[in-house]
Amino acid sequence: MRRPSLAEVLKHLPDAARALVSDILSAADERKLRVYLVGGPVRDLLMNRVVRDVDLIVERLGDIDAAVLAGVLDRAELKVTTHDRFGTVTLRAGDAEVDLATVRSEAYAHDGALPSVAPGTLEEDLRRRDFTVNAMALPLSAVARSSHAGIVDVENGLVDLEEKRLRILHRRSFHDDPTRALRAARLAPRLGFSLTRDSRSALRNALRDGAFGRVSGDRLRREIVKLFDDASLGPDPSRALRLLDDWHVLGVLEPGLSLDRAQVAPLRRLGKCVVDAPWPAPRWKPWVSGLMIWMAPLPPAQRRRVLQRFAVRGDQARLIIDHPKRRDAWLRVLKRARGRGAIDATLVGSDEESLHALYAQVEGPLRRRIARYASEDRARRLPVSGTDLLELGLSGPTVGKALLRIRTAYLDGTLRTHAEALALAREIGSRSGGTPRRGSHSRPSKAGKARNRPVR
Repeated sequence: MRRPSLAEVLKHLPDAARALVSDILSAADERKLRVYLVGGPVRDLLMNRVVRDVDLIVERLGDIDAAVLAGVLDRAELKVTTHDRFGTVTLRAGDAEVDLATVRSEAYAHDGALPSVAPGTLEEDLRRRDFTVNAMALPLSAVARSSHAGIVDVENGLVDLEEKRLRILHRRSFHDDPTRALRAARLAPRLGFSLTRDSRSALRNALRDGAFGRVSGDRLRREIVKLFDDASLGPDPSRALRLLDDWHVLGVLEPGLSLDRAQVAPLRRLGKCVVDAPWPAPRWKPWVSGLMIWMAPLPPAQRRRVLQRFAVRGDQARLIIDHPKRRDAWLRVLKRARGRGAIDATLVGSDEESLHALYAQVEGPLRRRIARYASEDRARRLPVSGTDLLELGLSGPTVGKALLRIRTAYLDGTLRTHAEALALAREIGSRSGGTPRRGSHSRPSKAGKARNRPVR
């Protein structure tokens, strides 16, 4: 396979990172350092896919390594974060982010342990990776390009790329890092690849030997987060979960854990929400919604155990555990609800994750009503405020009751103006035993007259 030119490589990098990479290469060329693009970005570049991340490695030269190279860059806005344990540096400048590492080797104290990192060669660095298609390096700096005529491929990754297969680099790869199984389940649907027979055999051995039991919940949770975030790249998250179920990984992570086939369609719809948002929601967490759907058929006690295994705690765990009960309560009301006001009164105050999970779990007509509530109705302002009702003479729970009635009528279109809202509030106050005043509101001010105009 032809090695892309440097100009072609830079063109394929994220726009924000291109200038930062150019600065790194200029500094490397001045110091005669070998710098390479490595891992997934090389794979995606060769497949003519969008390159979303930039991972660079540098071969040590004397005392100069990745940290030293990062330190000589002359950028006022540059932020450098050093991860000493793994010998890596993260560079951020504006929206640009680049990971830079010194070539290294690694060893595992026991199955499932985090690796111990030591200085190494380029070949050792490539051979410590997860799959052959991620174990290729593309020379970028001048010295690196003159030293290597083509792509550095120590384990026939180019062949596996052509054959569309994921292959581990050695038979104990899943023993060393069992989370590679979750990575394989994510990558296979995204790339259209399949795990090789020998790799599946190695996975079965790791499952048999109990390697997964030594992986921390935090590491598992990070992979689950990526599994659902990957939906933004196109794949349906249920496909990854189905692979993990077929490979018997889920049941090893927690006894009895599986993928209920009834949850496949809702998970697929959730994946579409990540790609094509049905309403603006920039800060929601797809993985929380995904766990709500995935875990819904499990008994509550089992949901708790799974979440403990995945180190999901606090409010997120509570929402996931309680979701089936909340969903069923919502559905009982929503199926009988008439009008936009009733939908609003049912869903008001719901968090984004629960709302997305509910949206993915219901049929078409209800989905449209939920999307309309989330995109339009919940943000609409009433023609009156709580202060207006207090000035009217209402107090205590009557204010909340009146606002709720006004909101329902307003969204249903049976009430439109400030004056109409005040009239309804007076009626509610009278029925509640209050005596609403008719002071300043009996003769609206100029501001009040303006609010009397229909709200469009």
